[in-house]
Amino acid sequence: MRGKLIPALTLLCAGLAPIPAPAQTSAQRGAVSDPLFAAVAAESGLSEVAISELGVQRATNAELKQFSQRMIDDHTRLNQQLTELAARKGLALPRALGARSQFCSQSLAGLTGEEFDRCYAKAQLVSHMEAVGAFEAESERGQDPDLKALAAQALPRIKEHLAMIKPIAMKFEKSDGASHEK
Repeated sequence: MRGKLIPALTLLCAGLAPIPAPAQTSAQRGAVSDPLFAAVAAESGLSEVAISELGVQRATNAELKQFSQRMIDDHTRLNQQLTELAARKGLALPRALGARSQFCSQSLAGLTGEEFDRCYAKAQLVSHMEAVGAFEAESERGQDPDLKALAAQALPRIKEHLAMIKPIAMKFEKSDGASHEK
């Protein structure tokens, strides 16, 4: 029973990956809300640091520990840049984790060993897929030139994070599938 709960827990924890929209021209795609992007990016950044702190403490896989520390460093820096820009723009940002992020942190905190590593890697994978989508949307269709520039500047780093976690998460997925086949 527990093996079936973990994938569902991960989906609740990390959220569902965005479904690609049909191809559209730039003229067909509408502008995105800059304040909404800023709020989503801030909440995502807070969540990233929180779960990465758990990764540093609980991960048994050396790659995940290294990845976790890198996420803390990079996302703390990005969070600071976003906070400073939002203050100049008069935008209110969340200062605490939302309910979904709190649930994710609590759920991960209850796991240990390889089970933690697998769920944490999967949560990071989905989180970074969502972040790439949000930062791409803002960098392409944002209206505020400063927020748009911040998103465009951060996007290569977030894509790098996604490229880093993908093979790690896939290793756990493969080992998880092998253990369920026995």
